[in-house]
Amino acid sequence: MSDVRVIIHRDSEREERLVTTGTTAAELLGADRTVVAARVNGALKDLAYEPADGDEVEPVAISSPDGLDILRHSTAHVMAQAVQELFPEARLGIGPPVKDGFYYDFDVERPFTPDDLKAVEKKMQEIVKRGQRFSRRAVTEEEARAELAGEPYKLELIGLKGSAATAGEGADVEVGAGELTIYDNLDAKTGALCWKDLCRGPHLPTTRTIPAFKLMRNAAAYWRGSEKNPMLQRIYGTAWPSKDELKAHLEFLAEAEKRDHRKLGTELDLFSIPEEIGSGLAVFHPKGGVVRRVMEDYSRKRHEESGYEFVYTPHATKGSLFEKSGHLDWYADGMYPPMQLDEGQDYYLKPMNCPMHHLIFDARGRSYRELPLRFFEFGTVYRYEKSGVVHGLTRARGFTQDDAHIYCTREQMAAELDSLLTFVLGLLRDYGLEDFYLELSTKDPEKFVGSDEVWEESTEALRQAAGKQGLELVMDPAGAAFYGPKISVQARDAIGRTWQMSTIQVDFNMPERFDLQYTAADGTRQRPVVLHRALFGSIERFFAVLLEHYAGAFPAWLAPVQAVGIPIGDAHVPYLQEVAEEARKQGLRFEVDASSDRMQKKIRNAQRQKIPFMVIAGDEDMAAGAVSFRYRDGSQKNGIPREEALREIADAVAGRAQV
Repeated sequence: MSDVRVIIHRDSEREERLVTTGTTAAELLGADRTVVAARVNGALKDLAYEPADGDEVEPVAISSPDGLDILRHSTAHVMAQAVQELFPEARLGIGPPVKDGFYYDFDVERPFTPDDLKAVEKKMQEIVKRGQRFSRRAVTEEEARAELAGEPYKLELIGLKGSAATAGEGADVEVGAGELTIYDNLDAKTGALCWKDLCRGPHLPTTRTIPAFKLMRNAAAYWRGSEKNPMLQRIYGTAWPSKDELKAHLEFLAEAEKRDHRKLGTELDLFSIPEEIGSGLAVFHPKGGVVRRVMEDYSRKRHEESGYEFVYTPHATKGSLFEKSGHLDWYADGMYPPMQLDEGQDYYLKPMNCPMHHLIFDARGRSYRELPLRFFEFGTVYRYEKSGVVHGLTRARGFTQDDAHIYCTREQMAAELDSLLTFVLGLLRDYGLEDFYLELSTKDPEKFVGSDEVWEESTEALRQAAGKQGLELVMDPAGAAFYGPKISVQARDAIGRTWQMSTIQVDFNMPERFDLQYTAADGTRQRPVVLHRALFGSIERFFAVLLEHYAGAFPAWLAPVQAVGIPIGDAHVPYLQEVAEEARKQGLRFEVDASSDRMQKKIRNAQRQKIPFMVIAGDEDMAAGAVSFRYRDGSQKNGIPREEALREIADAVAGRAQV
């Protein structure tokens, strides 16, 4: 046998080694149980792969992003095997890894039940303990069709091999641009075939190397995501490198479920999405309306202080406006269908405000002395999101953007971008978000307008502005809108989830399309640069993010009810109503619970409503002109003079204290 020269990369170390032909990647990389695959010349391979002469080999750890995908896709195969052992009539769809887990689609006679999922999970545990070996083999199309003749969905995927149609549908985990392969699950002792599936791989060495998993739920799903295709049954699961990580993930999900803004919105009587109005179209109840008004009022105040001018635009417009802006060419799928009015003229509900702001700029001649000109609007827009995408307030069909457009000279652009980022980060911090990073979305080469030179200039301007903030900058290649690159402020909430908040886009192209001009100092006509900026993204979505961030316990300045008076007995109600009247004169939101409930139940009700201050009064308090405080955390302070108590509440509100 001959030797081959192999280069091994571990962290920053590089080792060149001569090994015997037929040596596997597993043997080459050593007995490290955390290594589940190899990256060979940049491509992922099974540990059973035999490196060739000159190959560069790097270990793939189970905790790395690629390692997690391999773990989860391998677990999806185990789940599919378990389903077919329990339900032999089940036909296989697709089973890709997804964020934090995996799923597999099945064509079965009836939907899965919770008891079915328990049985599948038990069967999976048996398969894991058997230690079946994942074994890859290349097949021709004819061989694959013969072996999978009873799997109609797999036969369809074989026909898609190498097609761009597989991208983004999960099919690319099974049939890529290379050769067709089948993975066999082989008995650990006898090598007998236990199960097989069409798959690109790679996979874990054996089922025993799956450390921890759990099935989560099932749902209906159209085959390959198209409503034209059959409805299948999808089982979701999660898998992790250790039992502790699985436990932590499940605890995280439980906490996230408690914070779900849809659940809290109902419990706290903040908003609803009535079926009679339609999917993705929310109404705010009085308490939710208070929170929203306070959010908007504070934002207006800060914008006024920063030199913004307020504008207002209608909800609908002639289609010709969006032809001019290019949105009908690039964004029509996200717009509501047109209404035909005025003898067949198409009118559209607006999906964004910017074209109307450009018309305001162009309504009269502009001088360089007016620039930068900053327009701001709380403008309600409408986007026809698919029903499977709509999610409470975070992905709605009607929502209000806090939309700004800054018109400036090319020379002013850098300073404006710097001040814009500083402004939006400062305002987000005022609402209680602190943990940020920035994302730079660059040109999509398949979907853009304007010259490469303009895109390069605007992208570099954003990069430099981002660098001045001292935050991590993450690249988002090809993620920009068609008219310009974008910086997104990504914020982490109280339990570590990331939300996209503010966006800032540099746009040289809309001024061209709308022929926007200003008179320069030398008398020539010049084009402004447009900076698009949405600070919250939308009021509704930001409301939902804050609701989940605070788990419904808004700080006093945002809370719909800042204090509730709780009388020990009926005789103390008039006294607390006097305190409430004084509080309301100071602009505080103070209510008195004069119901027939006992005091302890009133306290529990206030705690469930997450009211920051419970103001309690009995005989001694009345005699002393005082009250007692009970805070949300359960602590209590007694005998506080009522003026001092109101001052404490007012100070917490004015200082935006996180209580």
